Amino acid sequence: MARRPARTSRPAAGPAGCPCGLPESYDACCGRFHRGEAQAPTAERLMRSRYSAFVRGEADYLLRTWHPGTRPARLDLDPGMRWTGLEILATEDGTAFHSTGVVEFRASYRGGALHERSRFERVEGAWAYVDGDFPGV
Repeated sequence: MARRPARTSRPAAGPAGCPCGLPESYDACCGRFHRGEAQAPTAERLMRSRYSAFVRGEADYLLRTWHPGTRPARLDLDPGMRWTGLEILATEDGTAFHSTGVVEFRASYRGGALHERSRFERVEGAWAYVDGDFPGV
């Protein structure tokens, strides 16, 4: 597996940036995936869009992009959760040339952080979140 170096993404200052940390507006970045206008082209972009979905409370998108073999029947998001930033720590595979990929990230929230190593697979051509491990736990 090809392992790419870590890249740090922080939430953009002001309303123009996407919650996933990329500089594009939400509508041009993750919003188009949430609305179903496009599919995430890589495992990393799917992970970023899923982070943005957690930030914005888009439970339907989270379920839609969850692998059918591991997807829960429903998802109840905590409306009091405040996500504050995303760091991509490493990626393995997960490009247009792969059928699987791994994205290791740290998602910060008010009061702590979630460190996960997420696995992704293509399902009928689209990237889907399979599951994740929590390094150091």
